[in-house]
Amino acid sequence: MAKRIDAESTLKRLRNRYRLVVMNDDTYEEVVTFKLSRLSVYVTLSTIFVLLVGLTVALITFTNLKYYLPGYGSQSQRKELIFYKTKIDSLERSMLYKDQYLDNLKKVLSGDVKTNVLDTNTLKMPEVERSTQ
Repeated sequence: MAKRIDAESTLKRLRNRYRLVVMNDDTYEEVVTFKLSRLSVYVTLSTIFVLLVGLTVALITFTNLKYYLPGYGSQSQRKELIFYKTKIDSLERSMLYKDQYLDNLKKVLSGDVKTNVLDTNTLKMPEVERSTQ
């Protein structure tokens, strides 16, 4: 019940009418008179804000101003970026392989290589006689 009364009083405050008068300070003559309510002021200010944001976004989007934004570049710059990114990835991979090769070579030359010893003796197999015809 209290919420409904509070909501009604808020709505009444929004709809109360006020008069804004602009007067000449020397002659006390009314220059302009406005009849306003809080609701109309909120709606007007909100509309102006939305229009300004929309115009700003349109100005940036549809003109060359977008190129001054950080992170936005031309199509050729994007293609160049992708090309160099793949080139760097392949260079990093080849450096990793070379580092592994050099580490293995150092181990072999210093004798730190652990290998599984396999039997490499030759087996003595009986020879099969060949028949000549």
